[in-house]
Amino acid sequence: MTENIIEYKEFIGSVNYSDGDECFYGKIEGINDLVTFEGGSVKELKKAFQQAVNDYLSLCAEAGKEPYKSVKGSFNIRIEPKLHYDAIYTALKKGMSLNQFVAEAIKNNIDKKVLNHS
Repeated sequence: MTENIIEYKEFIGSVNYSDGDECFYGKIEGINDLVTFEGGSVKELKKAFQQAVNDYLSLCAEAGKEPYKSVKGSFNIRIEPKLHYDAIYTALKKGMSLNQFVAEAIKNNIDKKVLNHS
């Protein structure tokens, strides 16, 4: 679990600190828009993040827009050739395609709260 994120209503916010400005700041991750928030303390940052999420959800509802980032269901990954071969070999032994094998591996490692969102 990373320490540089906060969560609220199935949204993730990045957490950064600006020493020059002496404040915490971040943005809502996993959306198609840029929504930022900031606070002078952790408590203020959390409150600002929650308000940003609530405001964003309201704006999306008014606009009839899906709040989460749109995805197409395919992506490229870069892995070592040996790992690639081992994945193909293991998938074949299990009677699966490489896509099925990777999808199952991802599903088995996804946060259960995220799986319930779908």
